[in-house]
Amino acid sequence: MRIILFAGKGGVGKTSIASATGLKAAGMGYKTLIMSLDIAHSLSDIFSLDKGLMDKNKGIPVKIEDRLWIQELDIQEEIQRNWGDVHKYIASLFHTAGLDEILAEELAILPGMEEVSSLLYINRYVKEDDFDVIILDCAPTGESLRFISIPATLEWYISKIFKIQRRVVSYIRPVAKRFYDVPLPEDDYFKALENLFVRLEGVDTILTNPAITTVRLVTNPEKIVLKETQRSFLYFSLYKMCIDAIVMNRILPVTIKETYFHDWKESQRRYLELAEEYFSPVPIFPVLLFQNEPLGLEKLKQFGEDIYGEQDPTEHFYAERPYEFSQKDGKFFIKIKLPFITKEEVELHRLPEEMVIRVGGFKRHLPLPRHVSAYKDVTAKIDGNSLNIIFGGRRNGKEKSQR
Repeated sequence: MRIILFAGKGGVGKTSIASATGLKAAGMGYKTLIMSLDIAHSLSDIFSLDKGLMDKNKGIPVKIEDRLWIQELDIQEEIQRNWGDVHKYIASLFHTAGLDEILAEELAILPGMEEVSSLLYINRYVKEDDFDVIILDCAPTGESLRFISIPATLEWYISKIFKIQRRVVSYIRPVAKRFYDVPLPEDDYFKALENLFVRLEGVDTILTNPAITTVRLVTNPEKIVLKETQRSFLYFSLYKMCIDAIVMNRILPVTIKETYFHDWKESQRRYLELAEEYFSPVPIFPVLLFQNEPLGLEKLKQFGEDIYGEQDPTEHFYAERPYEFSQKDGKFFIKIKLPFITKEEVELHRLPEEMVIRVGGFKRHLPLPRHVSAYKDVTAKIDGNSLNIIFGGRRNGKEKSQR
């Protein structure tokens, strides 16, 4: 089983690249599913499918070519399949608060419901070995991070809060009904949540297992897009997910000679060099700006060839985490694999949101979690093939740095 997430800022071309990757994988003999995790689904548009076909299948996988399926979740169908009692209780709360019944039903579709539904499908497909490859076309960065954080959040809720909440509500429900018109959840609500958690069990292990799941960040050679990609790289690393490639999309071809594009091409060249500093040693796949929209099977097949050439798109293009984060005894640690270095070769420069590491002629920009700005002291030491950076001494004075 192979799972590949395509993530990045909205509008960078994730859906096109995910679709081209899935089509190439299917063409190489893998039974492949492309699943859209974005509420604003566009897979059917990319493949130029009749929208009625997707509506007819109500969120289940649709076969579009030999060994290739696509899936766009239908949240209304998923509510019936997975969220019935939970949705009904939340809608009743909104209705009790004075909202129109139709509006209450709509507002009861909470953030996270679609992501959990996606995770349920992924867990089932992996356990039942339904596909060789699952391609996940992620929503823009913020929603993608919510998607990968949900399993840990639910596990915390179930282990720390759920049983106590269920027991307390069962005690006070008979009394509360006499004095309050605000409904408390019935036991069916708690059973539904418990059932969801049981069906999700193990999906976090699947997502963080680099032998199965990797992330490919799609970006463009532009300042704002590249900075968000750098931040995404950090967050996926914090969630211990393996990033095996950066896809640099929409690069202007060198064959364009018009003066109008000169400054644009020069700007792209600088940002391509900067991307090497940001993401090395993770490989970067440069993808030229497609001549027109890659819509339909034939154009997507050509697009897949442009991206991967003769390579198998399901390969692990990079198998390790370039850096690891940890926190212990009031200190924050970053471990970076840099073989064959000596202490004399390393220079560190700290910026507000990143650390610049220079080793000889090599330079890397390392994004930092925002809360690390509270640490005022930075030290570093070399341990074998790794550079360890230690942050200590919070500015509030409660923790002191040990140099």
